[in-house]
Amino acid sequence: MRHPTDATLRRLLDEPAGVADADREHVAGCAVCRSGLATAQRDAEFVAAALDVETDVDVDAAWRRLSRAVAADEPRRRVSAPGVRWRGLLRSPVVAAVGVVALLTGAGAAAATDWLQIFRTEQVAPVTVTRAQAVALPELDAYGDLVVTARPDLRIAADAAAAAEATGLRVPRVAELPPGVSGDPVYQVGDQASALFTFSVEKATLAAAAAGEPLPPPPPGLEHSQFRITAGPGLAAIWGPSRAVPDLMVVRAVPPTVYSSAVPFETARDYILTLPGVPDDVAAQLRALSTDGTTLPLHVLTEEMVPSAADVNGAPATVLTSRGGTMAAVVWVEDGVVTAVAGSLSADEVLSVARGLS
Repeated sequence: MRHPTDATLRRLLDEPAGVADADREHVAGCAVCRSGLATAQRDAEFVAAALDVETDVDVDAAWRRLSRAVAADEPRRRVSAPGVRWRGLLRSPVVAAVGVVALLTGAGAAAATDWLQIFRTEQVAPVTVTRAQAVALPELDAYGDLVVTARPDLRIAADAAAAAEATGLRVPRVAELPPGVSGDPVYQVGDQASALFTFSVEKATLAAAAAGEPLPPPPPGLEHSQFRITAGPGLAAIWGPSRAVPDLMVVRAVPPTVYSSAVPFETARDYILTLPGVPDDVAAQLRALSTDGTTLPLHVLTEEMVPSAADVNGAPATVLTSRGGTMAAVVWVEDGVVTAVAGSLSADEVLSVARGLS
């Protein structure tokens, strides 16, 4: 008997009663298929972790799970509503998969409040990390005080029109659903969120000592300097939201912007990359990104995902494919908005959806 397809293995996880008895009996007695089923389960856990959130809008938990996946080995909980915390976001300074920040346009807004814009998202690029490196990456609030000043209030929207009205974003329309994806999507929206981080030499010294290393001398002006981060609004259209791996997700949001009270982007970046716990090869990848603070690094766990480059209608994009081949995603930035397409699909399928969006 032939081996069941990858789609059948995924269905064994999502809807076991919908799989034929012959296929279930084959998988139970076939080492190759059991291995494939285990891989599909890991992929399902990866996506469930990326979407795992708490009703009190804990931005760090969702971001850490998205960027580090199963690396932290934290308990998995079912998704009740999308959410994110800020620590992991600022450490990255990334997504996922996804949790985003408002792009404040023009220098006038920053000048009026004595803030210097030091980071804005114009493109994305993958930064690969191992599971061990992801666990070792330091938490941002170990080096200062982090205060969330506005939460995103992530929630379900009644329909596409309600999602557009809540966020001010144009809802992406899928020209043709991939095979196996059907019906209408569930819409989720989130408001703008913001946080304020204040660097502390005292806390940073304690964190470095705990890691068994001395704290590198901070550059002039860094002590007590502040960084203001804003996020959102954003929206998502989700097909198959009750499944461990959604059939399809299309996410659109305004990408990250960071303002500094005193320290330029290069100064902050170069110092952060010398802190204890930042692996040398990860630091090297981050240094190789744009020097003007316009490239959003997407942390990719090498044991789980394979990154590759592509384009979406002329815009450079990053494609992420699970090593088991049971899910894929593509992320890109265009006209000041970040968009991601993901699901239990192949890389070709998510690219086809992305290139057909209107």
